[in-house]
Amino acid sequence: MNIGHTYDRFRKAVQPALISKLEEFYLLGYGTVSEDSLWEFLTKKKWRKPKEDIKIYEVVEEIFGVSVGEYMNYATVEAFKADEFSFASDEERRELLK
Repeated sequence: MNIGHTYDRFRKAVQPALISKLEEFYLLGYGTVSEDSLWEFLTKKKWRKPKEDIKIYEVVEEIFGVSVGEYMNYATVEAFKADEFSFASDEERRELLK
């Protein structure tokens, strides 16, 4: 059963901060980042160990603190993980890399 992340309760309230961060990414040339992928980064990487008594201003502060490099490192690793499962076997991978 997928319950979700503890901070999902803040998502609607902090949406303007998410949009602002996405606009910053766009200005820096990373316009393909979506709100959902940014939220996924935050919940899976930045907030892996959620605090029980976190305040909304702390969530907003952490959203604004995300750097493009930090997000892109995460996205790259996730892409490699997804790619790893796309091959049927190591033999098939070797054949493609010849």
